Amino acid sequence: MKEYIEERAVNIACYIIEHNATVRQAAKAFGVSKSTVHKDCAERLVQINPILAAQARAVLDVNKAERHIRGGQATKEKYAHHR
Repeated sequence: MKEYIEERAVNIACYIIEHNATVRQAAKAFGVSKSTVHKDCAERLVQINPILAAQARAVLDVNKAERHIRGGQATKEKYAHHR
């Protein structure tokens, strides 16, 4: 694996952990796609730093479990402004 990819994977994981960020937020912050963030955290980082990968995975799992709530809130706010 190329060095810049390894470095990016570690940086993305640190960002996710520090900011409690979602995949979309991390992708936007690093200028990459959601797929790249997911692949970096789920596959590449496990080979590079398994402990960091587990910490990032824990944050992403919490965000995934809560996403239906955030989506409902966004819809509620959207239609509240239309009234």
